[in-house]
Amino acid sequence: MPAQRWRNLLVQALIAAGLLALLWWLLDATAANMRERGIRSGFDFLLEPAGFGIGESLLPFDSGDSALWALAAGLANTLRVALPAILISTLLGTLVGLGRLSPNLLLRKLCAAYVEALRNVPLLLQLLAWYFIVTDLLPAASKALQLAPHVFLSKSGLSVPWLGGDGGLIDLPQRGAMNISGGAAMTPEYLALLLGLSLYTAAFVAETVRAGIAAVPRGQSEAALALGLTRLQNFRLVLLPQALRGIIPPLTNQHLSLTKNASLAVAIGYPELVSVANTTLNQTGRAAECITLIMAVYLILSLLTAWLSAWLERRNGRWADHS
Repeated sequence: MPAQRWRNLLVQALIAAGLLALLWWLLDATAANMRERGIRSGFDFLLEPAGFGIGESLLPFDSGDSALWALAAGLANTLRVALPAILISTLLGTLVGLGRLSPNLLLRKLCAAYVEALRNVPLLLQLLAWYFIVTDLLPAASKALQLAPHVFLSKSGLSVPWLGGDGGLIDLPQRGAMNISGGAAMTPEYLALLLGLSLYTAAFVAETVRAGIAAVPRGQSEAALALGLTRLQNFRLVLLPQALRGIIPPLTNQHLSLTKNASLAVAIGYPELVSVANTTLNQTGRAAECITLIMAVYLILSLLTAWLSAWLERRNGRWADHS
């Protein structure tokens, strides 16, 4: 056994060395070809002024700021839409998934229709449809729909109360003759992207939740009910801890896919990471470097998601054992 183990380690080390050598050869050949064609290379452009503006940015940004700060602003915009969409899609998808298991025929069919309709329509088409609805079918800001007190929806987006008013109080949106002033405003691009990502991903989350719960043997529920547990206690103490073992890994994958799908925002003009990187590429001509940075960011996000999934699985295992 020890000899076999050392042979396996040697084979793995040789494969790893071969892959590293191949990667080095590719990078060296690419750099040589770029030098022959007079194409500049390197990441020094990141410290140079970006030379362009970002129409909507969570971080303060000016065209005189560095390209690195521009990419950071693009990443912040990506997370700004991805994190709320993850929360909304998880909550909505869980409700739809539970609805698919409901004994009520009408509710079960409606949830199934939602899942089948949204899963089978390309996300890009859904984003364009939502952007059309927000920018063309909604009324102008002067005739904005009032969804709740001081919450207005119009072609200009969604205006909601926010902190930062006079005296540190809540700043309330007010509908004027021409526009809506005050509060926090979600632009049409942001709103369309948030709706599209949330509703599309919720359909996949619903199937994940439904499959996870259906995978728990029916005898578990029957035994819990026979012991006198209520249906809520049965779900919370018996079904959910076991179902989460099958739900958490694919659910975190859906969250990661949602974050990556935010790159489709370039089609509706929302300046997320890929959109800003494309503008930087056009300004500097550093295609390989910009693409490498995008790949590195998404790789880090994937690794963080994998770590989070493993941590949640361990936590759920302890919870299930405690239950």
